[in-house]
Amino acid sequence: MSKIYVTLTGTNHYFGKEFLKKGTKIRLEKEPDNEYDKEAIKVTYEGLGKIGYVANSFNTVLGDSMSAGRIYDKIGKTAKAKVVLVTDHGTICSISKKSLLDNQKKVKKAETEVEE
Repeated sequence: MSKIYVTLTGTNHYFGKEFLKKGTKIRLEKEPDNEYDKEAIKVTYEGLGKIGYVANSFNTVLGDSMSAGRIYDKIGKTAKAKVVLVTDHGTICSISKKSLLDNQKKVKKAETEVEE
């Protein structure tokens, strides 16, 4: 499985991005009750809380990173990620392979239970 990258956006509405460095660990959490985007994935940082969102628009997704909509079904309710690159236009993060694998196991288990 190849790495999955996402763009962290909206940091200016919270704490900025100055504290984000390569290797900073963050948490992704689905926010299905978000009034603006049903595929919203908020990004939190321990001790601060919400620091932004996974980009979900062609205007905010950088390079080959995936939008929130494209990863929504690839993660569970939460996922771990870490910062790879901080730029003036957004922050690129990679999702933990363990977060992706754990969700795949849950999906397969649910499919098996439905078949039985």
